[in-house]
Amino acid sequence: MKRTLIMTVLLVCLQAVFTMNEGFAQKESIDAVRVYVGTYTRKESKGIYTFTLNPKTGETSEPELAAELVNPSFVAISPSGKFLYAVNEVSDFAGPGQGAAGGVTGFQLDAQSGKLTKINSQSSGGPGACHLTVDQTGKCVLVANYGGGSVASLPVNTDGSLKPAASLMQHIGSSINKRRQKGPHAHSVNVDAANKFAVVADLGLDQLLVYKLNAEDGTLTPNDPAFTKSIPGGGPRHLSFHPNGKHAFANNEMLLSVTAYNYDANKGVLTPIETYSTVPEGTGVEGNSTAETLVHPSGKFLYVSNRGPNSIAMFRIRKDGTLKPLGYAPTNGEIPRGFGIDPTGNFLLAANQNSDTVVVFRIDQKTGKLSATGTVLNISTPVNVRMLAID
Repeated sequence: MKRTLIMTVLLVCLQAVFTMNEGFAQKESIDAVRVYVGTYTRKESKGIYTFTLNPKTGETSEPELAAELVNPSFVAISPSGKFLYAVNEVSDFAGPGQGAAGGVTGFQLDAQSGKLTKINSQSSGGPGACHLTVDQTGKCVLVANYGGGSVASLPVNTDGSLKPAASLMQHIGSSINKRRQKGPHAHSVNVDAANKFAVVADLGLDQLLVYKLNAEDGTLTPNDPAFTKSIPGGGPRHLSFHPNGKHAFANNEMLLSVTAYNYDANKGVLTPIETYSTVPEGTGVEGNSTAETLVHPSGKFLYVSNRGPNSIAMFRIRKDGTLKPLGYAPTNGEIPRGFGIDPTGNFLLAANQNSDTVVVFRIDQKTGKLSATGTVLNISTPVNVRMLAID
């Protein structure tokens, strides 16, 4: 009897470990989801917008202004769900005579009401802050500066306020495209599941640079090896880790493709496996580009947005990290710059920047394919969509 009980406990524990390792992290028992949309404030937009999503039906509330801010093009939510951080994608955040730099602004987040209350702002350390992420502990915000070709790490106080940058890593070099790769352009920064390394996709260098992360003091140091080369002239833009921690996927903006990588979480090393086009054969690259890349919470599917073709490429992720193309879904709008997937994995929300809409798509849980629900929200110049469950 005792032996049977021990074996049962062991089996339960093994199953739990297997589930965590496979990364099936989608949450199924959620009644409501809070959605935040980062925008460019070039037209009618005034900042960050919010609404709710029913993760069972796909119905939404009407968008409301959550916070006024200049060019909060990318937003990220802390693991606790208590804070939201946004870039200020500008070059003059520090003011006249202070040098070119963008900004990072922190907000206290009320998921029930959607209200964002500003805490404070800090310089991003370089112009054109375009992407940011919060580490797994919520103790550090990392920001990529496209214009400056650098990445900064900002420690976070317990009240969610941002300290000045503890590290500013300046990239150096160029690549083969004389028009767009004369210098570095850090385009995104992502932290791995173990919270040991941060990966920065630099479009100007055709490199995925890896940094060791010390979340306690908010500092970055170059890894050894310091980077993985991507496709020459491809321009890596956004990267998404698989929830099992063994693979990562990065889109190549300038060649409209996505590369799958094996990831050694102990050493912080990315090894390319294969690359697939994100558009049908014969589609030209001139004037077209990829934007967002996200892995489905289940770890089974991968999605990449195409600007110009105005579509989302869909892939199945095999257990070894290789990809199987599933086709292309039109986003029913122009220039789908970013998109988000709700925590249940049931819906994908695409932000069509030039047509000022966020379109809701249902995700088929068996096939991974997208189908439009008919819900279209009007938000001026949407760029980025992020979500969290409402408790």
